[in-house]
Amino acid sequence: MIWGKRGLIFVPEKKYSWSQTHAQVPFAFKTQNKSLRFYYSTRDKNNRSHVSFIETDLFDFKKIINKAEMPVLSPGDMGTFDDCGTMPSWFINHEDKVYMYYTGWNLGGNVSYRLSIGLAISEDDGLTFKKFKNAPILDRSEYDVSWVAQPCVIKEENIWRMWYLSCDHWEMIDNHPEPFYHIKYAFSYNGINWIRQGDICVYYDDFTDAIGRPSVLYDKGIYQLFYSFRSAYGYRTQPNHSYRFGYAESTDGVKFERKDSDFKMEGEVYDWENIMNAYGHVFRIEDKQYIVYNGNGFGKTGFGYAVLI
Repeated sequence: MIWGKRGLIFVPEKKYSWSQTHAQVPFAFKTQNKSLRFYYSTRDKNNRSHVSFIETDLFDFKKIINKAEMPVLSPGDMGTFDDCGTMPSWFINHEDKVYMYYTGWNLGGNVSYRLSIGLAISEDDGLTFKKFKNAPILDRSEYDVSWVAQPCVIKEENIWRMWYLSCDHWEMIDNHPEPFYHIKYAFSYNGINWIRQGDICVYYDDFTDAIGRPSVLYDKGIYQLFYSFRSAYGYRTQPNHSYRFGYAESTDGVKFERKDSDFKMEGEVYDWENIMNAYGHVFRIEDKQYIVYNGNGFGKTGFGYAVLI
């Protein structure tokens, strides 16, 4: 599985007060007008996250044809689960509507932050969204004791499947609280009410202390799970400890076998991504498969893409 790098698509701009830095956790969404809309999380001067997008040609991702002039989703009211930010995670078409599953976050007190999963719904092909409710649809629980975040959702006939991040503890490392999180599984019959049983899809190992942003494709009876993973030590500045891409396979969508060495990136290591590759979304356009992803600074340097060779 060799991916050829194709470079940057978009770098954060400072044109709007609500968008000063970052183009984080990008997601590629094919519109009814046959363009490709890349949703992403951007930050205002107070470091609060908003959801925005750019639109590109369906076959030339560097040809930008439209940019959002207003956020499609913004932080909630004071005291709600997303009052410090909204970060897009997954988009799915359902009954002439678009469901956006997103991560809402708060400042955390003794730790840096707390995350939950929310839902927003669009009735105009994803140009605007309204929050389903002012509360999360998935929050910490007996199965997820610290936080949950960044779901990937696939609808299969009468069942919805979700792979999401679950933080089970924090540790003080170099005098800074660091989260430890992996990927878990949930299912639903309506995309709103989710059933959890504590199923772990991908867990830690001797190097891996955090596993980020699951992205799942189903092909010929195999669930293909793409993710980024890192150590908890020095990952902000040291490439050998920071985010890189991993891959796993499953026949039931619950228990996965890691095959990280199967995922290979080829091409020049650009300055914008010379420390980390993170938060990938894998998608198909006709007969080709792509991954859009962030580089250094957790999205501060924008997002680019690669194609499966």
